Amino acid sequence: LHCSHSDEACTCGQLVVASRESQYKIFHFHHGGLDKLSEVFQQWKYCTETHLKDQQLADEKTCMQFSIRRPKLPSSETHPEENSSRRLDVSAWLHHLNEAGQVEEEYKLRKAIFFGGIDISIRGEVWPFLLRYYSYESTSEEREALRLQKRKEYFEIQEKRLSMTPDEQKDFWRQVQFTVDKDVVRTDRSNQFFRGEDNPNVETMRRILLNYAVFNPTIGYSQGMSDLVAPLLAEVLDESDTFWCFVGLMQNTIFISSPRDEDMEKQLLYLRELLRLMHPRFHQHLCALGEDGLQMLFCHRWILLCFKREFPEAEALRMWEACWAHYQTDYFHLFICVAIVVIYGDDVIEQQLATDQMLLHFGNLAMHMNGELVLRKARSLLYQFHLLPRIPCSLHDLCKLCGTGMWDSGFIPAVECSGHHPESESCPYGGLVEVSSPKPGSEGKKGLKTRDVFAFRK
Repeated sequence: LHCSHSDEACTCGQLVVASRESQYKIFHFHHGGLDKLSEVFQQWKYCTETHLKDQQLADEKTCMQFSIRRPKLPSSETHPEENSSRRLDVSAWLHHLNEAGQVEEEYKLRKAIFFGGIDISIRGEVWPFLLRYYSYESTSEEREALRLQKRKEYFEIQEKRLSMTPDEQKDFWRQVQFTVDKDVVRTDRSNQFFRGEDNPNVETMRRILLNYAVFNPTIGYSQGMSDLVAPLLAEVLDESDTFWCFVGLMQNTIFISSPRDEDMEKQLLYLRELLRLMHPRFHQHLCALGEDGLQMLFCHRWILLCFKREFPEAEALRMWEACWAHYQTDYFHLFICVAIVVIYGDDVIEQQLATDQMLLHFGNLAMHMNGELVLRKARSLLYQFHLLPRIPCSLHDLCKLCGTGMWDSGFIPAVECSGHHPESESCPYGGLVEVSSPKPGSEGKKGLKTRDVFAFRK
């Protein structure tokens, strides 16, 4: 941002906004408007004044330059094990395998991936484990045999699709194929792997999606699935293997495209509760907006498309890996949602944005957020959640876990009843309503007590 006055009396001048890509926008101001604007920039916490190195103008007030600061994460707010693992490369990966090709300690591998991610060169090899296509105990030989058997199964599914009767075909075209054909031609076309006319990889992606709809007719196809298959195919490369990885993704991760309405409702409930604990001011703003605010439309796309439209692909795939690692929680993607709100949601509260403005605010942030920062913040929030002495019963299932769980050290937090159990008299999770609260489910001292705990521990 570059403010300069073009007259001696400093009543009119230009504001030049320059992006990193050297694109410029110039705004002309009159009657002292530029002065007011520069005052705003001086007060804005993300704006720092940078003094021009080669000050050509004698009077420094005639020209001011500001740079927008990116949000930072203080080291006191990072997970204590944040730098414990470097990216999983070939040698580190081989280190996790024994001579027979089995993963020696699955939990250690998942932890390493959660913190460090996977090197691009071996994603195609490691993702099938994370997506439960290969079991961690399987030997190299067993995996080879499985691949052959699964390839046979895959082509049988395809054969079933290709041998439909004309009526079945018409029905299939109407319910599935029409949408798939429309979607695949516009999915990831900027990616080298899918670029250009008549690209065979686009056709492979199309076959995988059509075959999946035959394999799982209850789910069929819904928009967004192509966004999930495309990166899998680009990394795994083999058509049959990609198909079975996609099957694993749809079956075994909560973090998927087009969940049923009740799945989405459950996730939004968890997310509201996490925000109530971790960012009470934002939660209060949502409550003040009423039912519309609590629907949190701004984050539906984050969950449905797994952040793929919010971050450049390289960063989005790091998030996928961290979620697929199922380290300490099955719901890490919800901690990523909270991290985005914590880092980028202050303007929503300060400007008291309405529901539609909030949707626009977060929509405009797409592709302009720092994915690495968001991931670090999400890991830190998971750690803070891990330290809570009490959790509301509404978040009880967030803590049931995959293998070695969230409270594997033996410490289990007290469950506090949030009081919403219409079907049963008592809390099904054994949660206790604190005596100090005026009535179950109300925001008395009970609610505050839980929140007080959520201060960062240095």
